[in-house]
Amino acid sequence: MADPPPTTELLDLLGRRWALRILWELREAPRPFGDLQERCDGMSTSVLTQRLAELRDAGLIEPGDGGYALTDVGGRLLQRLSFFDEWAREWARQWTGGTRGRSGPSGRG
Repeated sequence: MADPPPTTELLDLLGRRWALRILWELREAPRPFGDLQERCDGMSTSVLTQRLAELRDAGLIEPGDGGYALTDVGGRLLQRLSFFDEWAREWARQWTGGTRGRSGPSGRG
């Protein structure tokens, strides 16, 4: 069987629970493990450990003195995904009428 295309591999990685959220939380500065866990709504230690290892193995993040940080490759990926932030803000205004905390399409508030 042929290897999947690179886009498919990337989508598979980023589609794993918490992967994009972890990258997003690292967008401004390195973060230690505990800070990432708190910022990601208290995800389990085992899941965070697994996702960090997967993102590290993919070359998107690296551990350092200040905690986990985006690599240059990870930073370039987030630059390309920056349209999500603008789109999400527009979506939130339209969906919630500018009121946070109301349920979106997922049914969660």
